[in-house]
Amino acid sequence: MRPPRFGLPDLGLGVGLRTPHFSHILRENPAVDWFEIISENFMDSGGRPRYVLEQVAERYPVVMHGVSLSVGSSDPLDREYLRKLKGLATAVDARWVSDHVCWTGVAGRNTHDLLPLPYNDATLAHVVARVRVVQDVLERPLILENPSSYVGFAASTMPEWEFVARLAEEADCGLLLDVNNVFVSAMNHDFDPVEYLQKVPHHRVVQFHLAGHTDCGTHRIDTHDGPVIDPVWDLYRLANRLTGGAATLLEWDANIPTFPEVHAEVLKAKRHLAGQAADPVSASVVRSAVTHTGAPNPIAHMVPEVA
Repeated sequence: MRPPRFGLPDLGLGVGLRTPHFSHILRENPAVDWFEIISENFMDSGGRPRYVLEQVAERYPVVMHGVSLSVGSSDPLDREYLRKLKGLATAVDARWVSDHVCWTGVAGRNTHDLLPLPYNDATLAHVVARVRVVQDVLERPLILENPSSYVGFAASTMPEWEFVARLAEEADCGLLLDVNNVFVSAMNHDFDPVEYLQKVPHHRVVQFHLAGHTDCGTHRIDTHDGPVIDPVWDLYRLANRLTGGAATLLEWDANIPTFPEVHAEVLKAKRHLAGQAADPVSASVVRSAVTHTGAPNPIAHMVPEVA
């Protein structure tokens, strides 16, 4: 068992709290280790959603995961958003608060999309400074997730894993390592997912994400609409071995099945980790699963110039 990072425990295996499952969860009290909520879904909500969240928070550990912090934007940080985020974290006794290494809008507009950053020293300094402010306001460490992406920037001077690693160290924040995002982006950008896992600071990984995705042949899209495929499980086993393990969350956000089906999917992690010592996954297996053997990948070569 790895020691707590930032004083944050390994919560075990959790699932996202989603509206179609509200009644089942309140009625059945399923044997789930913990739940993750989308922060923005509850920051301004009352009525039944907030009632359900309060009931869940009384029974289970809750983690908050945001999609609108926009920590990489050139807009000023939204102090009102941060105030609400902190208030919700306090109200539900959130074990930690996470968001993404991305930007979601500019000039006061929210695109409701997780947009990639140019990975260079100027962007790094900008994001590090903003993460420090966010942590000061929240009075807790911020946990940041590596995004999935489909285009890169000509202005980038370092690979994503170097940017993420330096960000975590310089801002003194935690990492949410989305294993499916590594797998998706590895094909889209023709990088080595094993090198990615080897190069991130393992002692800062607080949480993992797992999810399904859509393979479009020439590229992959992070759709969260199906089960986790075997190569992603292989990558997860490798990530666990490298980091010593962390709280693991299954995301399923489209074509959502019944709660028992979603829960059963994350419980597969137990089988994969139980067999890890007897049958350790090799780096070559993971690499070969990501290699695309069909037509050349056009996504990896779509590199827009930015000012």
